[in-house]
Amino acid sequence: MNKYMNLIGIKARKASSKKISTKTKNKVLKDYAKLLDKEKNFILKENTKDVRFAKNKGLKDNLINRLVINEKKLDDIKNSILKIEKLKDPINVILNKWKRPNGLNIKRVTIPIGVIGVIYESRPNVTSDVASLCFKSGNSVILKGGSEAINTNRILAKLFRKALKLNKIDENYIQFIDSRERKIVDIMLSKMKNYIDIIIPRGGKNLVKRVQDLSNVPIIGHLEGLCHTFIDKDANLKMAINIIYNAKLRNTGICGATETILIHNKIVKKFCNPVLKKLEDENCKIYGDKTLKKHYKGNLFPAKEKDWSTEYLDAVVSVKVVKTYKEAIDHINKYGTMHTDSIITENKKTAVQFLKNVKSSIAMHNTSTQFADGGEFGFGGEVGISTNTLPPRGPVGLEQLVSYKYEISSKGKIRD
Repeated sequence: MNKYMNLIGIKARKASSKKISTKTKNKVLKDYAKLLDKEKNFILKENTKDVRFAKNKGLKDNLINRLVINEKKLDDIKNSILKIEKLKDPINVILNKWKRPNGLNIKRVTIPIGVIGVIYESRPNVTSDVASLCFKSGNSVILKGGSEAINTNRILAKLFRKALKLNKIDENYIQFIDSRERKIVDIMLSKMKNYIDIIIPRGGKNLVKRVQDLSNVPIIGHLEGLCHTFIDKDANLKMAINIIYNAKLRNTGICGATETILIHNKIVKKFCNPVLKKLEDENCKIYGDKTLKKHYKGNLFPAKEKDWSTEYLDAVVSVKVVKTYKEAIDHINKYGTMHTDSIITENKKTAVQFLKNVKSSIAMHNTSTQFADGGEFGFGGEVGISTNTLPPRGPVGLEQLVSYKYEISSKGKIRD
């Protein structure tokens, strides 16, 4: 197994050393999109095998929903690739340049990171998104998908390699680990630092925790998406109802779903029933504090301390009443995971204070937290969302998959 993985690492490193023109990169991505169209029936057939396997394994419905690919999802995958193809090449971009009094001309220029390892679960579209983003940004990638999606992932990776071959590019820019063997993940994390420059985990808390505990390679990722929406005293009621409903229930299983709602005590009496009843009518379970209990007429469960730090990923939400926007910020900074947090308010000064003082990688004003997504940011897609304090932060798209170097020239200058 070690030998097999080392060989993959060697091939990835060799492929990443070859520079490819923007024109060729875009041609590969266009060809890949065409191949997905051409092989549509085969992809759907392979996906059916995975869904059958997942059901036999007893996977939850929300995980099976992530796994399923139909014609619409396949069109979305293809469109995502074509969006990435149209984006500006992030490599060899001059970020800054200046001339020093000592005669040096200095440029800071973008370069690829090198080899990226991605470990992910369930969603097969990650295979195509990640392969496209890494390739366009000049990085080779080693993909380790979940066992439940192995047939779909295999064909999606195989077709990308075919697009590379058609354009006479080293196929090993994209390598898919075609195995359900769990030991492979441990090898990637602990024995491949000579080959892999960055590891990106995409999946549930257990996967990400395992990666963080075992990896001796730098990581881009987030452990949990414990997102908050704060309804300020100067919020618009209709807007609050719409945003909260979307932020919590549009898709409960994504990391950008709101898990805790904070309500200013000056408007709790007026706002809590119309806002929360709409959630309850859709079978959303509500945990609330003692202040909320005095005003909410629906079915309320008492919130415990653990509820403020729970990512439910389900139709469940915790609700707390706060006295000031500063208390809301303090709560978010204490219990949040620096993912995505939003304020609903018509008061611009309060909004600015919130946006500047929450520690989140994505801070929002009058916006649903479900927009925490690279595609929605115009990135074409994302490799993942980072809650690291160090950059990159937020959705990791093309421009975040680069490093940089300094290029310096002079007219024969020597240092005194």
